[in-house]
Parts: sequence; structure tokens; C-alpha cells
Amino acid sequence: MITFACGKCGKSFSVPATFAGRTAHCKKCGAKLTVPRPPERVVPVPPAGMVPLRTRRLLADAEQMKSTFRDFEPIQVVSIDGNPPDLYRVEYRVKGLEPGRDGRPAPRGHHAVEIQLTADYPRVAPHCKILTPIFHPNIDTTTICVGDHWTAGERLADVVIRIGEMLAYQAYNIKSPLDGEAAMWADLNAAKLPTDNRNLHPPARE
Repeated sequence: MITFACGKCGKSFSVPATFAGRTAHCKKCGAKLTVPRPPERVVPVPPAGMVPLRTRRLLADAEQMKSTFRDFEPIQVVSIDGNPPDLYRVEYRVKGLEPGRDGRPAPRGHHAVEIQLTADYPRVAPHCKILTPIFHPNIDTTTICVGDHWTAGERLADVVIRIGEMLAYQAYNIKSPLDGEAAMWADLNAAKLPTDNRNLHPPARE
């Protein structure tokens, strides 16, 4: 409700907020009135020291992701969503494998990954999901197992690099696989690995 008074006789009125800006006449003295608009609610901006820890971490991650992978051909951050950012799509130009015919893997050079930073991040590790076909012991259609031991101090950029190393078969674990068939293949074909031996750590920037 908007409460205001006639500027001529002082009679008070209360009208719904939807009447703001409309004109009428005072019922007491007949003077022309314009229903005032309610003052805009100002949301105070908290001082830097009061910004929630998770928000500060998400903003720092976003800046770091942009700077780390800028102009780095093997790993590209193609989209960032959320305010503050909490969802990333990352594409890899890395020689990896996808399921082929007769249980044999086939080469694949392009991979897409989604990284979701949940409400419990950074206390809990990011949820990483492959969006393209993959043949790897530690990756299935729902999860990329980036490691059993996560600490809140780990960099998101390091997780992205680790996924690239997994796609290139520079990193894999056949002892606790998500894909048993891929684990068996990797065990029998260790001499053919990695599928991509490039250094997937972007060069340090000044």
C-alpha cells in the first residue's frame, strides 16, 4: 500500500501500490493529486570482507579459469554460467578413445565436459560429467572420477588439467574402475598408452 496526503488540505489516503503514478482528485477539497511512487528498495552491497567465502571462491575460480586456458589450444573453456559462476563447459582437443565396434576402442580427438560446482563446493569436489562418447576406466556417462582425495584448497584449473590427462590416458586407475571393459583393455594394452603424450599444463603467464 502507498500512504500519502493531499498537499492542499492534508487529508490522508492509502491506495494499492498498483495505483502509483495515477492522477485523481481529493475527496475533501477537490485538489488534483498524483499518487506517489514508492521509494526504490536499495539492497546494500556488503563490504568485501563480508562477501561469503563460497562466492569469493567462485569468482576467483572464474578469473583463474579464463587466464589459465586463454589461447591454449588443447583445453578451452567454452561457456561459463551462473552468478557467481558455478557451471562450466570445457572442450578438449586431446587424442583419446571412444567405444568402437566389437568392444574395441576407436580414436577420438574432441571431448566435451561439464563441471558443476555444487552448493557444498569447495568443501566437496566439483561434479564432472563427460558429454561426448568416451572409453576410459574411470569415466562413465554420469561421472568423471577425478580422484578420491579432494581438499578445498585445490584449484579448479588443476581439476580441468587432470581430466585432460585422463582423456589422454596419461592418468588412469584400473584397480577401482567405473568401466570394467575399458580397465581390462588398458591393462592389456599398456604399451599403447598414453594416447596423447603432450604436456597439458598451459604455460605460466606473467
